[in-house]
Amino acid sequence: MLMRAAVLTEFKAAMEVMEVEIADPGPGEVRVKIAASGVCGSDIKALDGKSPVVRRTPFVLGHESAGVVESTGAGVTAVAPGDHVIIGMNGPCGRCRNCGAGRFHLCGGAARMAAIMGTMGDGTTRVTVAGTPARTMIGIGSFAEYAVVGEAMCVKIDKTAPMDLMCLLACAVVTGVGAVLNVADVRPGSSVLVVGCGGVGLNVIQGAVLAGATTILAADVAESKLRLAERFGATHALTPRDLAAQVGEIVPGGADYAFDVTGVAGVLGTAFAATRPGGTTVMVGSPPAGSSLTVEASLLFASRRLMGTQGGDAAPLRDLPMLAGQYLRGRLDLAGLVSERVPLDHINKAIEHARQGTVARSVITFD
Repeated sequence: MLMRAAVLTEFKAAMEVMEVEIADPGPGEVRVKIAASGVCGSDIKALDGKSPVVRRTPFVLGHESAGVVESTGAGVTAVAPGDHVIIGMNGPCGRCRNCGAGRFHLCGGAARMAAIMGTMGDGTTRVTVAGTPARTMIGIGSFAEYAVVGEAMCVKIDKTAPMDLMCLLACAVVTGVGAVLNVADVRPGSSVLVVGCGGVGLNVIQGAVLAGATTILAADVAESKLRLAERFGATHALTPRDLAAQVGEIVPGGADYAFDVTGVAGVLGTAFAATRPGGTTVMVGSPPAGSSLTVEASLLFASRRLMGTQGGDAAPLRDLPMLAGQYLRGRLDLAGLVSERVPLDHINKAIEHARQGTVARSVITFD
């Protein structure tokens, strides 16, 4: 079947919106009619040729998405045509060593590993561009009217939930909130420092609020992002300069938890230095491949913990329904994350806005 998609045909160039072919879903696969897809920093890295999982063209980007099940392949039982779904960033196999230990975000199953590299479990693709197989971002490719994904990646949601907001749960929200709840395990009454207040950073702040943190310090170079951070629950707005000193004036001894959401290699050590002895620092943003991180050894010796996370260490079938429920109960602000909604034809403009840092999140919507 034919559909329209934004295709990466050349690195460091604009995507081309064109007509491509998408196959029917195979066994254990689901074809989803995309309703909305957020523009993520990972997509921009891929456009710039800096993603370790996007190595060739043509390629269909986009992974933060929600839509309606259009058709299913043989053996699919979890969803049916007409169901509203969020497409999770991974589909754990449930059988490997990590899944058996509850570390679903580290699933080593063949289908998940194939999806990371942009194919289905059998190593083939379901999208063809002018006769050439096209890979898709982590096995999704939601900058398109349809996506074929593995059944395990589809998380059914209430049909009353707005999909132009639900799509954000798939990446920005689950990454930020998951870093707080799943990784750092922030405790009620604690102090939290968030460095970098873009789309994911704002959700770290929302996660800290959900966890019951009472002092939430937000740091960013952009004044506009600091104002947004305060809207989402930050109690203090800081500049990155002399960060440890600023934090120490508000929380003597340093913050209980710090989250580096910048993806800038040199920032992590600064965030780490702003935590108290025994505190925890989590690297949420992803620095460029090959980057080195530097921390002062004596700080680590003082029982401070330094951790990393991938997508908030999320298990989609566990975390996405929980987050949808938090939104429906008024405990998550998703509308405030959306700076603009644009059609597929204007996707390159949305990419540029995200690159400039003038938006919290751009959402591509489909009629």
